[in-house]
Amino acid sequence: MEGVIDILMVEDDPVIAELICNYLANCEMRVTVNSDPTTVISQLEKSHFDLIILDLTLPKMDGLFLCEKIAGAFDIPIIISSARDGVSDKILGLDKGADDYLPKPYDPRELVARIYALLRRIKNSAQTKNNHFGDFVIDKSKMIIYFEEAPLALTVAEYGILSLFLEQRGIVLSRGAILDAVDGLSWESGERSIDVIINRIRSKLGDNPRAPKFIESIRGVGYRMKLCETTL
Repeated sequence: MEGVIDILMVEDDPVIAELICNYLANCEMRVTVNSDPTTVISQLEKSHFDLIILDLTLPKMDGLFLCEKIAGAFDIPIIISSARDGVSDKILGLDKGADDYLPKPYDPRELVARIYALLRRIKNSAQTKNNHFGDFVIDKSKMIIYFEEAPLALTVAEYGILSLFLEQRGIVLSRGAILDAVDGLSWESGERSIDVIINRIRSKLGDNPRAPKFIESIRGVGYRMKLCETTL
């Protein structure tokens, strides 16, 4: 994993909390401990955390109820860490929205391994929701296109055209077809505007129109994005 991992630990045993905090600190993990489950939701609304370690035996509120509330309101992975190691508690915990269940007592090294495995799985899952085209990745949820792992600074029209080219790679697209397909463009803009926008895209990609690596001009017709390796 890259960078510090921010963890919220919901645990009312100060001895266990200190032990885990000290161990995870050596693994580039920053742990915030909350012993009052009634304040967890408001804390999550104000601060960002990459993961939650949640005990089930808590004062004022049952951990399973809190797990369900968190999972229903936030998109954040939850590892239940509890002395309640019965099969029914494990099943209920996973059913209420937990991603993993680690019975106490446990070796802190196992906790670290599970944290890394869970975050890696989530990252890989998120990546599969994007479209990968060789050196390009389209993140539709954020309207960002990455080129060689760096985000491109694109206008709405540039994003729409480049997305269209990548998704229709190998197909010749007329200027009229581009105007019809891309949001943010209109016939009032004129087909000539397509040429201007594509030149800007080429410039941002470092693509030479005389010897294009990506976007080809098809004389008298329009443009075509060259075929590139697609990864899943």
